[in-house]
Amino acid sequence: MNGEPAMFSFFSTKLRVLGLSLIALGAQISVCHAAIDRASSAALGVETSVPFGWVDFCQRRPEECQERDSVDAEINLTPAVMRKIARINTDVNTTITPITDMDQWGLIDYWDFPSNGKGDCEDYALLKRQRLIQAGFPGGALLLTVVKQRNGEGHSILTIKTNRGDYVLDNLNDQVKPWNATDYRYVKRQSQADPNVWVAIEPQSSIMLYAIN
Repeated sequence: MNGEPAMFSFFSTKLRVLGLSLIALGAQISVCHAAIDRASSAALGVETSVPFGWVDFCQRRPEECQERDSVDAEINLTPAVMRKIARINTDVNTTITPITDMDQWGLIDYWDFPSNGKGDCEDYALLKRQRLIQAGFPGGALLLTVVKQRNGEGHSILTIKTNRGDYVLDNLNDQVKPWNATDYRYVKRQSQADPNVWVAIEPQSSIMLYAIN
């Protein structure tokens, strides 16, 4: 009889620990699942101007600017694929030191791979695009994108086209987010058919979100 309270307390503690562990595991699974189960695709408008930085980049690196073989390329976004994309995004974000083009090159706008370990937002996006292509992802699903931040400043990110909608890789955030889960105003991005053609992006208020089962 004297041992029953102690035994009850022992099992009660074990059950409580097990319950907390299951709750934590469930939360982790929920977060991982939520990261890829809802998205939308951006509505594209008319053909628009090509950023000067891209034109200049292509003159120096024409092999990076060729038309794509597959217009409808998209990434099959499984949890494993998302983890691979997230690793590349985080790796580039943490290994490149941010610096403005003016401070580094004395120029207002200069796009290139950050081979010296320093660069601005376009350079981050270019390196992520290159790393993802090297990892086997289709170039037609990796689109350089121009946005406006809430303060009105221009910014560049990389959009990835997937079977679950459009996601973005951003040097200001290590999380791979649905494009419409950011607070940016989207301006334009590359065409899937030809990286040298850029198209306008319609305002997000006109986009209907859809759930992916």
